[in-house]
Amino acid sequence: MTKRNVVITGGAKGIGKSLVEHFASMGEFVHFFDNDRESGKEIEKQLLGSGHEVEFHEVDVSSHAEVKKGFDAIRKKHDALDVLINNAGISKFMSFWEMSPGDWNSIIAVNLNSMFYCTREAAEMMKEEGGSIINMASTRALMSEANTEAYSASKGGIASLTHSLAITLAEYRIRVNSVSPGWIETEDYDSLRKVDHSQHPSQRVGKPEDIARACLFLSDPQNDFITGENLVVDGGMTRKMIYEH
Repeated sequence: MTKRNVVITGGAKGIGKSLVEHFASMGEFVHFFDNDRESGKEIEKQLLGSGHEVEFHEVDVSSHAEVKKGFDAIRKKHDALDVLINNAGISKFMSFWEMSPGDWNSIIAVNLNSMFYCTREAAEMMKEEGGSIINMASTRALMSEANTEAYSASKGGIASLTHSLAITLAEYRIRVNSVSPGWIETEDYDSLRKVDHSQHPSQRVGKPEDIARACLFLSDPQNDFITGENLVVDGGMTRKMIYEH
């Protein structure tokens, strides 16, 4: 494939960092957004030093004004955009009875509103040539633990927004899919217990690179028959029936 222009949100750590690294390693020009300036600049420095083409943008994706500013900066370098990965998100779990309206609104703003803002900006750059948009949902859109209402609601919204956008943007040959990660360990993988791994049909907990590879697959232009889908990457956990005896 020819070099593509890619935007990844929440790219400074965890799954987002792996996404930036994987797409950059494929020879793509990667722009990534995050509000963590220190981590973002460090990743940019490391990848530039390795000969990759990346650019960090300090952006609070919950702000429409900041998102527009970030995309305006990208437009100064590129006329078109090939891939957007809406990865930014926060996972605050708290008591349903104690959650404030501010808590609820902040989670929805970062996790869900940002995808609307970024997708519309990106789609404007994709209208002529088409492209691929991937939204990071979660298996929590399909199943829940207690006291995860705002996070689960945001991820369920992402799954629904994905298939709606897939239909709306189809005339421009813009494909829209989502990925729903299960347990992806982004910190100390070696500290996981045997029981953590064995409860997965895959016999292991997931890693950020599992999600990065899924996004590489969905963004591949040869896979243009896939749109409006939600790809679950969870080691089989949502297919496992569990009874208490």
